[in-house]
Order: sequence, then structure tokens, then C-alpha cells
Amino acid sequence: MTADRAGPVVDTPYGAVRGRYERGVAVFRGIPYAAPPFGPRRFRPPEPPHPWDGVRDAGSFGPTAPKPPYSEAFAHYLSDPVVPGDDCLNLNVWTPEPGPAARLPVLVWLHGGALTRGSSAVPVYDGHAFARDGVVLVSLNYRLGVEGYGLFPDAPANPGLRDQLAALRWVHASIAAFGGDPDRITLAGQSAGAISIGALIAAPQAQGLVRRAVLQSGPPEAAERDKVRRMVRRMATRLKIPATAEAFAAVDRDLLLRTQAEAGRLSSPVLGGPAFGIVVDGDIVPRDPLEALTEGDAARGVDLLLGWTRDEYRLWLVPGGLMDHVDRLGPVALAGAMARCHCGHEVPRGYRALHPGARTAEIVGQLVTDHLLRRPLHRLADARPGSSYVYEFAWPSSLPDLGACHALELGFVFDTGDVPESRKLAGEGGPRELCDVMHGAWVRFAATGDPGWQSWDGSRPVRILGDGAPYTAHGPRDRELALWTADAAQESVPVGGAPPARGTEPASAVRRLRRTMRARPH
Repeated sequence: MTADRAGPVVDTPYGAVRGRYERGVAVFRGIPYAAPPFGPRRFRPPEPPHPWDGVRDAGSFGPTAPKPPYSEAFAHYLSDPVVPGDDCLNLNVWTPEPGPAARLPVLVWLHGGALTRGSSAVPVYDGHAFARDGVVLVSLNYRLGVEGYGLFPDAPANPGLRDQLAALRWVHASIAAFGGDPDRITLAGQSAGAISIGALIAAPQAQGLVRRAVLQSGPPEAAERDKVRRMVRRMATRLKIPATAEAFAAVDRDLLLRTQAEAGRLSSPVLGGPAFGIVVDGDIVPRDPLEALTEGDAARGVDLLLGWTRDEYRLWLVPGGLMDHVDRLGPVALAGAMARCHCGHEVPRGYRALHPGARTAEIVGQLVTDHLLRRPLHRLADARPGSSYVYEFAWPSSLPDLGACHALELGFVFDTGDVPESRKLAGEGGPRELCDVMHGAWVRFAATGDPGWQSWDGSRPVRILGDGAPYTAHGPRDRELALWTADAAQESVPVGGAPPARGTEPASAVRRLRRTMRARPH
């Protein structure tokens, strides 16, 4: 590494890059870790980037992966900048001390966005605070939507996940030159990023590349292959082409994005439906990642930090007025949630009894949140006592109805609560003390493997991070989760053997719920 205050220069395996000094931290943006995934490489596994001569400027974010914009309802809360260009498989590095002597802990960030949106250029993900506090922060882009997770008979599955693996290998091989320790890499992500991490740490090809992992608001899971195929077939029907990678590669990119947005309009966590996801492929994902991590030997030496927000579902239901709409649907919405969560009548009845003042939308939201997030993350922690740490982010947004919703914690994690993009979700007045606690826990975990509270054991300790001082609650909301175990033991038989009321059978209820929401903004 050579350095002057005008810009540090670091050698990578493919050529030298020049970054910038910003507020005492060296920043390198837009470094390619793989070749542009278009032309003959479209829908194929990533290939190494072309080497370059001289010094490549790394002062600006590189192109973002093709993606449709958020709907107006969600864009009110979430930012998703677009940087045009084909060279979208790139990454960024923030480091306090570029050079091989530093050997600092490394945190590699995978953004969320339902595998269809998001990028490393979102201002909330600025890595300055991590570098300021002694952690080298790497963030990256990967292929999204049909480009990254479409399932075709003539192309390998999971190219977006393969992009992430290629980036992780780049980090392991290259990060020492930027001041990082390749033996202390923490892989961290939120939502779809966390789901990706579950698959990566379980992947045979990634063993030994990661020392620690943070899964925030996303469990290890594999999507049903037929669910992903249905999404591809919906797009193919609209485009009037075969459901093959060859046919999709010939479609104009903007038309493909518009078609994807329309075909996936109802693919929310609450509604389910066809969507893109990571699938078991016999290669990088040889089995369901949660099974591999709880029943197998995958990632046995990896420390885990697992978290969620108290009111995850509110980001899924508040935009566009869907909370009120679910309340109006009443029994139809509850029956749809039962089908979505594969549970019987006793589970929502139990939630009602435990929360007698809750709205229907709150019961539906908590059911789906527990099914998708809390139950599998509890299962993962139960399988790895002593090396797992669990927390709940419980501070409510100052904006109406959002509560402690999905993605609210990210401005606190990155200490970027002052940027306008964080305030779109948090509002004004986020407590500085909570930011210090949340960001500090991630820094300590990346550096030492201990975020600062009791590791998971039979007492099920969960660190609550919200208003006031943090505290540890043992088995919070275990009453709700116990309802699922009892329900499974009864094999979801209705009480007294009575059939469900006509018109509220779970499968038909899901279809009715989707139909009634089809015209809603979301």
C-alpha cells in the first residue's frame, strides 16, 4: 500500500485501486470482484474480473444490480439509489489503517431487499463508524431478482448467492492489503442478506472463510423450488417467451424489470405467493441451510449473533394502509395467516388470549413474524448454545404506526441515524445512547465474538435493546412460541373436530386475501 493524504493506493489481485480519505478513514468504492454478469455471462456463475493496468480510481460507488424501484408506498420509508452500468459485481472498503500490518477485524455486509432490491450504495450502510472504531467494513452488490435467483432448466441455480461467495473469497484473499485480518471475518446481513448468510455459512465451499456471522431479521432457509419456478413462469407468460435463461437473456432489461415488478406484486412476507429465493441446488446449497446448521456439522466453529425487531411486520403492513385493510378482512386474514404459517386454529386463538387488546392485523403480523423469524432463529440458537448471542431491537420509530419495525435498527447499527435516509424510517429524535449500544455490540462481536451479554443457554437469554438501559429477558415470548409446539402435537386438528367456517378455509382464504389486496398500493 502506498498512501498520501490525497488518496491511498492498494494493490488487489486484479490491479491497484486508489481510494479517498474521508473524516480520517480510507474509503475505496466500486472495486470489481467479478466480471460484469451480462452478455455471454448472463444467468451464469460469476467469473473473475478482467485485470487492469495502472491505478483504478475507487472514489465512487460502482453500478448497482438491475432492480425495479420500490412502490410509492414503500419509497416513502426506504431509499434505494440506482447507479447505472453493467459492472455491478463490485464492493466497497472502509478502513482506518490500509496496509498489511494492521490485521484488524473485518465485517462484510450483505444488504437486504427481498433479493429483488437494495444495494451497497444506500447511505444508511456507510461504513465510516465501523472503521472509526477499528473494524474494516466491506459492503457489496450482488445480482437480484430474476437475474440472481431465477430458476431455469438451462442455467445453474442461485447465481446471486454465487456472487456473494465470490465476493467473500475476494475478501479472504485481498483484505489484508486493506488492513484486515482474513482470519477474523464476520459476515453480517439483514433480511434477505441474513437469509443469504445462513446459506453461505452452511455452504461446503465457504467453510473456513468466516469466523463469525450476524443474522438480523432473516433466518437460514431455502425457498420451495416450485414457488420460484411459478414466479419465472408468470414472467414468461407476460413476456410470451419460454421460461428459459436463453429466452430471458434476449429480453430488454427495463422490460424485464417491469415484468418482474408486476409478477411479484403480492410476494410480501405476509401474503407469501411466488417469489425469488435461495433454493437447494445440490451444489452450493446441498440441503436446507437451517437443517445443515442445526443437524449437521456446517460452520461449527462460527460464532453467531442473532436478532430481530419487536414489530418486524409493521413495515410489511403499514405502507399503503394495509394494517387497516387486514383489520377489515378479519377472519379471512386470520385464516390466510394460518395457511401462510401452516398452523391450526389454536395458535391464533392462543395469541388472542395472550394479547386480548391486539388488533387483527397485529395478531396476523406477529404470527407471520414468529413463523418466519423467531421460531427458526430460536431453533438455530438452541442447536448452538455457548456460541450464539440473541437480541431484540425494541425501540419504536417516532413515525406513526411503525413501532420497532423491520429495518429500523440499521441506522443504529451503522451509526448513521443522522442521514436523511435513516430518518425516513426512524423519524426524529433517535436516542444517541441506543446507537452507542447497538453499534458497539456489533463492533465488539466482530472483534471478539462477544457482543457484551450472556450467550444462549437453557434459560434462553435475549438482550432487549430499546427505550432505557438494555436488559436481559429470559425466554421472552416463549408462551407464544410454545403454542406452535402444542399445535404441531395436535396435528392442527380444530377444537372439537369442527370444520372451519365456510369461506375461511386456509387455502381459499389466502387466495381471497391476495385478490382483495391486488388493487391496493404496496
